Amino acid sequence: MSVNLSALKQYKSVDLRASVEMASPKELIGMLLDGALTALAKSKGAIERKDIGERTLQLNKANDIILGLKDFLDHEKGGEIASNLDALYDYMVRTLIQANRNNDQEKVQEVMNLLLEVKSGWSAMETNS
Repeated sequence: MSVNLSALKQYKSVDLRASVEMASPKELIGMLLDGALTALAKSKGAIERKDIGERTLQLNKANDIILGLKDFLDHEKGGEIASNLDALYDYMVRTLIQANRNNDQEKVQEVMNLLLEVKSGWSAMETNS
């Protein structure tokens, strides 16, 4: 019995859209962080397999997500924390560009570790609802 992959992908897409529509802003940021971490993990696997196309695809995806997180920063309300995150996200993007250029798993892991710290801090924050 074969599974219709197109239907499965469509179902996952609908499920993801529903999750996004129902998520709070805090949950959306968490989802973006998870997405970046997943892309980075996949890029590390691609580096091991010497799959340049997949490595580049996943690192670009992670960079796009990090740039999206940067766009979410509220410098008025966030003050020094937002400025620090802005600089950190810039550093992450530069580091991932180097990782892609040099096929460097250590640089990818460095960014993963930084994102895990951001995620930990984000998850610990109280919601201001």
